[in-house]
Amino acid sequence: MLISRATAEGIAGGTVTVAYRRWDRPRVRPGGTQRTAIGVIRFDSVEEVDPATLTEADATRAGVGSLTALLGLLDRRGGAHVYRMQVSLAGADPRVALREQAELSRADREALDARLDRMDGARATGPWTREVLRLIAERPGVRAPDLAASLGRETLSFKRDVRKLKELGLTRSLEVGYEISPRGLAYLG
Repeated sequence: MLISRATAEGIAGGTVTVAYRRWDRPRVRPGGTQRTAIGVIRFDSVEEVDPATLTEADATRAGVGSLTALLGLLDRRGGAHVYRMQVSLAGADPRVALREQAELSRADREALDARLDRMDGARATGPWTREVLRLIAERPGVRAPDLAASLGRETLSFKRDVRKLKELGLTRSLEVGYEISPRGLAYLG
């Protein structure tokens, strides 16, 4: 489920307490979470609603300017049902603290080696993890299409791979491109 930065900030600030989506079936579960630009969002409840029963107050609680605007947003998407999710801020993104670790213990390094080796081993075309880490370290702030092209790769698959490294706290996204995190520098060092 895509949550805009403005909506995520509203959730963090307590002004947005619900989200509405049109789906064929629920795509989130009560108690589930999602990382966003401002932290981790929790879905406290998920229930199907009749769009005809929505009110201006519902639109306001969703951070949308009016009921007409909310219904317009819902009508732009396919799906047979409308779902209301109660949302709240669950906390900070755990990757933030992880990527700020500037020192790695021997156990941390061994765990990262094992994880990266597994990721490399799963790729039919061969190892890629350390090559991508070194490339990002050498070229911070360079657009993903340019980095991908320098490796002879397609942009989308390259971005997926960088997200895998980000999950391990080794990289972070910039407005344009990426950079190695302190944890990534410690690993490469």
